[in-house]
Amino acid sequence: MTADGPSSAAPAAPDGVDVVDVVDVVALGESMVTFLPDRPGRLADVPAFRRGIGGAESNVVCTLAAAGHPARWVSRVGADGFGQHLVERIASYGVDTGAVRVDPARPTGVYFRTAADRATDAHEVAYYRAGSAASAMAVDNTDLAALDAGRVLHLSGITAALSPGCQELLHTLTAPRAGRPVVSFDVNHRPGLWREADDALVLLDLARRADIVFVGTDEAEDAWGTRGGVEAVRRLLPEPRVLVVKEGPLGATAFERTATGESTVHVPALTVDVVATVGAGDAFAAGFLSATLRGLPVRDRLRHGHLMAAAALTVPGDLADPPARDHADRLAALDDQAWGRLRPGPGWTGDAVKGLTTEGTSTA
Repeated sequence: MTADGPSSAAPAAPDGVDVVDVVDVVALGESMVTFLPDRPGRLADVPAFRRGIGGAESNVVCTLAAAGHPARWVSRVGADGFGQHLVERIASYGVDTGAVRVDPARPTGVYFRTAADRATDAHEVAYYRAGSAASAMAVDNTDLAALDAGRVLHLSGITAALSPGCQELLHTLTAPRAGRPVVSFDVNHRPGLWREADDALVLLDLARRADIVFVGTDEAEDAWGTRGGVEAVRRLLPEPRVLVVKEGPLGATAFERTATGESTVHVPALTVDVVATVGAGDAFAAGFLSATLRGLPVRDRLRHGHLMAAAALTVPGDLADPPARDHADRLAALDDQAWGRLRPGPGWTGDAVKGLTTEGTSTA
């Protein structure tokens, strides 16, 4: 890798070929090396950790690339072994990392977490990301052409919280302009990253400028004080053409505005034998975007989101192998009763007979 330049993972473009190839999805955001405990317990008590990678936006494009979509990740990493590992690991999924920049002065972010679920009081995370290379992303040091060369540009509110420069970059990318890709925005409200009480309004402004928005009812209430469920969130966010409101174990509702009016579709979540919840929201976004790129109807987009989330929920890390496309298509096409009987467990994406059951009976 070269200092403040493209990573060495990027192949040289042949003569006469534009260096920026158009892909299905481009994602911008920080990815960090994550250290996962080898056993449950407090961080103070865990004796050893294994290395992984984690980042909301890179999770999305890794999942999409594994599902067969050309995808690109744009970011900054430090000139260190952790940055090299991130680029190599993300590229191993088939993601184009040629627009990743290497910062010679700032480190790659890392974090440690416990094995406990995020929703429990026992969950601990220790971030070491202040002053990271990715927090230095700005309009003048990021490959804007690479970001625009996608059918969909996927962003998240995490990036906006990293620094004023990152926030300005997201405002630039979401501004109305000729040739702007379809902008997908996952609110990803992380209260610990924000300093001021009204910072959540930044997320609201960015969401209103996007074409496809993902947000949970819980985070909408936490960030913006919404009450009244999914309809209240839509009233707050009428601008996005597609708004996906996630309701935890109840499922997800999609509002889609078309030339003939607006449709509202709800799809219940699957009952899943959960191993870990980390990465499930990113996987849901990847499944929904994959089905969107394929032109599938709203119900099937939501079902593919749930299936991708189920893949992430049944593995211990952030990333899981997605189900084969034809397998996922068959499951998404089930009638409502059969859909409600599905119960994915560990190993279901690689071995349908082993890990996927309907009321105790395996199904391929």
